[in-house]
Amino acid sequence: MSMYGRDPWGGPLEINAADSATDDDRSRNLQDYDRAALSRPLDETQQSWLLGPGEQKKKKYVDLGCIIVSRKIFVWTVGTLLVSGFLAGFITLIVKTVPRHHHNHAPSDNYTLALHKALMFFNAQRSGRIPKHNNVSWRGNSCLQDGKSDSSWTLTKDLVGGYYDAGDAIKFNFPQSFAMTMLSWSVIEYSAKYEAAGELNHVKEIIKWGTDYFLKTFNSTADTIDAIAAQVGVGDTSGGSTTPNDHYCWMRPEDIEYDRPVYQCHSCSDLAAEMAAALASASIVFKDNKAYSQKLVHGAKTLFKFSREQRGRYSAGGSDAAIFYNSTSYWDEFVWGGAWLYYATGNSSYLQLATTPGIARHAGAFWGGPDYGVLSWDNKLAGAQVLLSRLRLFLSPGYPYEEILRTFHNQTSIIMCSFLPVFTSFNRTKGGLIQLNHGRPQPLQYVVNAAFLATVYSDYLDAADTPGWYCGPNFYSTDVLREFARTQVSRCTWMSCSAVD
Repeated sequence: MSMYGRDPWGGPLEINAADSATDDDRSRNLQDYDRAALSRPLDETQQSWLLGPGEQKKKKYVDLGCIIVSRKIFVWTVGTLLVSGFLAGFITLIVKTVPRHHHNHAPSDNYTLALHKALMFFNAQRSGRIPKHNNVSWRGNSCLQDGKSDSSWTLTKDLVGGYYDAGDAIKFNFPQSFAMTMLSWSVIEYSAKYEAAGELNHVKEIIKWGTDYFLKTFNSTADTIDAIAAQVGVGDTSGGSTTPNDHYCWMRPEDIEYDRPVYQCHSCSDLAAEMAAALASASIVFKDNKAYSQKLVHGAKTLFKFSREQRGRYSAGGSDAAIFYNSTSYWDEFVWGGAWLYYATGNSSYLQLATTPGIARHAGAFWGGPDYGVLSWDNKLAGAQVLLSRLRLFLSPGYPYEEILRTFHNQTSIIMCSFLPVFTSFNRTKGGLIQLNHGRPQPLQYVVNAAFLATVYSDYLDAADTPGWYCGPNFYSTDVLREFARTQVSRCTWMSCSAVD
């Protein structure tokens, strides 16, 4: 199915309030308008149009010497000039006598301020040639030799761009792709809210900065590839090595002069499928730019094909990535990437793959475990199940997808139940912050991901006229999910939560 035919996404959640009037409302408004028109007396011109010539009244004129005008026109003209002069003088008097106050715009709410700062984080993490309008004054051009300084990397000599991971200058393409996918998902569903916050163009620019870089990491013009760049830079300092790298040399990226190696992989299904998800989701964000959107779709198809043909984990074999962002499986990326490619293209082969029971079983869709339902850069299953529940709620594709989609929908409901404090799937801090990673490091990233899933799923249910969902015999309103998201984000921002790291 063509990408530019029927839209498999089905449109964003937001509805223009101006178009929300029902047919009955419009009919009542029209009836009110007709009654008002009929009750209004017609003027002489309208009477002549509708009724024909009537009795002609004798008009009175004023002789001004050079011209003769109607007395009525003369009186109205003089009166208008006098009134206009009076108003102009009165307004001028007010302007000159009333003290001037410079009124500032109403302060932004805390969530809007948090959004501004979260997006500013990406500006601070930019690698490459920084645009002049970047709003982080202390950042400049950096690592402009990425791809050129490693003789073993022969695919492309330009790997400039993308984002540094956190406090270091390594570009880990696996978590970076996940960050771009999640940003795209948020823009697709909530573009009007970004626009209201004055951040829509900014967040789209952030996404494009990432996708432009991803297109450099493989031969994006080809239909078939055999390698992609997995990482630029190195951080392993074990064994007492003094070789300069991004962890041994703790410095500003602008000051880096040492060579930065490129890690390439030939069997990395997880990374390739996640990058495919990033490009596919971004193609929906940029659907108004047809050429760029098609370029992203082509790259996503190529990457996903590579992920299916060259099986393996990108972090296998004791690579540098295994120390920092080790991938545990690639089956969840198959479901996640397949779902996004279906939404981007409408090609049912991607939906067939994403709903294959064997792939879902390998991804862990049918069994629990301590980390079940926790969305992260390593495990996208929970996000994929919400995405596919959206498909069932809005488009209901039916046979042969209904059974597995119903299973995903049920599993999503179970995940939402596990977020509620009445259940004991996860511990909570004394302040109420859910501990999704069971005490392991960097807990806040999992919290914000869960808050996003709870918010978007509650909005899906509302858009489908479904007031809530069941946890066993008990029914819970969608407001419960929104309250969970609100309280978790509030606690997270209070604890200086980072949206990515």
